[in-house]
Amino acid sequence: MSGHSHFKSIKYKKGLADAKRGNVFSKMSKEITVAAKEGGGDINFNAKLRMAVERAKEFNMPKENVERAIKKGTGELAGEALENITVEAYGPGGVAIVVEGITDNKNRALGEIKKILAQNNNKLVGEGGVQWMFERTANKETCSLEWLAKQNIEISEKDKEACQKLFEDLDENEAVQEIYSNFKE
Repeated sequence: MSGHSHFKSIKYKKGLADAKRGNVFSKMSKEITVAAKEGGGDINFNAKLRMAVERAKEFNMPKENVERAIKKGTGELAGEALENITVEAYGPGGVAIVVEGITDNKNRALGEIKKILAQNNNKLVGEGGVQWMFERTANKETCSLEWLAKQNIEISEKDKEACQKLFEDLDENEAVQEIYSNFKE
């Protein structure tokens, strides 16, 4: 016998899948809480909340979690004070990146994002450093505001792979909600 059991293999794989699902649920919960805080807890009158709840349903988020997030946003349940953050950076090949997130501790989230950027040999820039390369537009399908690049740039395959790794690392961060860039895929 090799000392490996089928149970341990399954337990390990399930643990990884559960951790990933938990991260998605956490992000969805924050998005719902902020939407409820900004526009009220009634999905019939709050389009942003309705879209956030629909996205959560796509990920099979339990109804109880959705209701708890709405109650936190409306103040019925005590919870941490969540705030939106926007971070700008330059990535591989000079790619402009805008990262949007929701956090209960802005300084911690900025520190974590800065660390991820540094580990991937990229740099954080000041406010407005790359936003001028993007245009804030409304997405009618999701009832949300998005950053669209005014002009896309072409980068090498090596830089594309580095960008993908950076985006994956950023996406694993609990505070990060959306990542926008200006490179052609």
